[in-house]
Amino acid sequence: MEIVPQVHGVRVIGATAHLIVENEITLIDAGHRGSGRLVQRYLARIGRPMSDLTRILCTHGHPDHIGGVAEIAGASGASIHIHPADAARLRMGIREVIANPVPGQVIAFLTRPLRDPQPLLDGDVLPVLGGLHVVHTPGHTPGSVCFYAPIPRLLFSGDVLQVRQGHLARPHHIFSDDLTEAQRSVARLAELDSETICFAHFPPLRAGAREALR
Repeated sequence: MEIVPQVHGVRVIGATAHLIVENEITLIDAGHRGSGRLVQRYLARIGRPMSDLTRILCTHGHPDHIGGVAEIAGASGASIHIHPADAARLRMGIREVIANPVPGQVIAFLTRPLRDPQPLLDGDVLPVLGGLHVVHTPGHTPGSVCFYAPIPRLLFSGDVLQVRQGHLARPHHIFSDDLTEAQRSVARLAELDSETICFAHFPPLRAGAREALR
């Protein structure tokens, strides 16, 4: 499904991934393991080979967002990008989990680490959609990030935002590390001049994003 020109929502296992289709193709999030065939099938449908996919951007380190990364990167040769805070947590040991057995720690321990990821840092601007800005939005996980493209006024929110009863809401409290920090992150997103929001688990909000965030 094309959401705005060049941006496609792709239903993968456990989430919606997003393809930014330019000369080089960028994938935002990758679903659970087994999602690679769904991405490949969608690319074939729009007439593009997997080899055109050159980078995978991860909004955070939960398995429904990074489980398919290894197979997709292996099939395409794409580079993998994630915030260092989440990359580090995926390498934690059992002692750290026992010392602080909250859901986020347990999920990270049970999730396969990413191989040789490149860091996504707050303020980075990627050569995608005329300049795709990395916005560090901790709270759901320590390394959660959103991606903002000013020219189409488009925000990719990962799991930093949910939709409940037709209204924007903070991330789910059970699977989030710090809801107070998450609220501060949402407030930061409200400062952006966004028109459209692409969610990981809900249909896109196609108009009035900034007002809804405020």
